[in-house]
Amino acid sequence: MKRVLLAFAALSVAGCATSSTAASSSMPADAFLSALEAHCGKAYAGRITANQPASATPDPFESKTLVMHVRGCDDPTREIRIPFHVGDDRSRTWVLTRTPTGLRLKHDHMHQDGQPDAVTMYGGDTVGAGTAQRQAFPVDAESVAMFKREGLNASLNNTWAMELVPAKTFVYELSRPNGRLFRVEFDLTSAVEPPPAPWGADG
Repeated sequence: MKRVLLAFAALSVAGCATSSTAASSSMPADAFLSALEAHCGKAYAGRITANQPASATPDPFESKTLVMHVRGCDDPTREIRIPFHVGDDRSRTWVLTRTPTGLRLKHDHMHQDGQPDAVTMYGGDTVGAGTAQRQAFPVDAESVAMFKREGLNASLNNTWAMELVPAKTFVYELSRPNGRLFRVEFDLTSAVEPPPAPWGADG
């Protein structure tokens, strides 16, 4: 009888481990990265769908060609890098990294000479599971400290988000509690010519 109970216990533990592994591999964060991985190597044109309130100064995004390039896919289950080109400005790269609890978004900003900007690698981690189609990233403490140091107090309450509807659209979003909302929507139904490498990157 003892052997039967031990065997049953072993099977139960194995079953739990299998279920845990399956649950982990099907987490929304993994599904989101997997859907994005399908676009590795491709570039897509975007358009601004929200930019409020209106700026009193010239907006660096308005009237510019916007292109995302799913480029850094050496280990797509761990990290994907997406340069975001604004006209001839190739300074921006979104860096999505898998963490033990979800995803991390960082903004890598470089100068044309390959040197990092004073404001770079800011972003945050997901605080909830999100979904396979939307992940949100509230600003982290490290970024808040940098924003304060650089006098960027408007960014202290940033939340970034990304949305991906397979074979349809990809959205990058910035929002703030004061009503600030910026959204760029990229058309995944039609790839465009990949742009040059972002500043500071190899070839």
